[in-house]
Amino acid sequence: MSIAIEFTLNGRPCRSDTPPHWTVLDLLRDGLSLTGTKDGCGEGVCGACTVLLDGQPIRACLVLAVRLAGCALVTIEGLEGEALDPLQEAFGMLGAAQCGFCTPGMILSARALLASNPAPTVPEVREALAGNLCRCTGYVKIVQAVLAAARSRSSDGVSTVPAGASPIDCATEAGARQPSGASGWSATTGDPLRPPGGPCASAPSN
Repeated sequence: MSIAIEFTLNGRPCRSDTPPHWTVLDLLRDGLSLTGTKDGCGEGVCGACTVLLDGQPIRACLVLAVRLAGCALVTIEGLEGEALDPLQEAFGMLGAAQCGFCTPGMILSARALLASNPAPTVPEVREALAGNLCRCTGYVKIVQAVLAAARSRSSDGVSTVPAGASPIDCATEAGARQPSGASGWSATTGDPLRPPGGPCASAPSN
């Protein structure tokens, strides 16, 4: 059995027949082959699967795909355009990405922050990214990149796809995933620990 849903994906209308047990992560990776959204811990802790639902960061591994009905979803692929997004450019220039596994989730969390707070302080950046785990950089360069993007970023929308673009036919097939464990980090010091407040809930919120 599958459930038909209609939503907006990276600025374009999308129709999908999705299994009722599928998460947003299942739909993106197994149904739509949008592998920019990473499959990390599977428990909403690491932040690797962060996407934007109606402009708010969510953990794609925790939210059922049927919750997308009538909503607007943005993945890292939605930032594609003729030029890099200021956050992508800053991450590259300042060395904020090493293995790159956490980068899509980091960038989308940072994008949500800058949409609501165009000039954040260092503590505000750390707080916004507290649920995104990075095992490579130590977070210093990531915070620097977000602040640099904030200085250079002009006000824009989340969609780079022109209005009136043709719908995406999002046919899906059932699949399976195996989760693994992960831990968090301190928004204040950058020290490894489980983020305060726990992982993101299945509703579209931080």
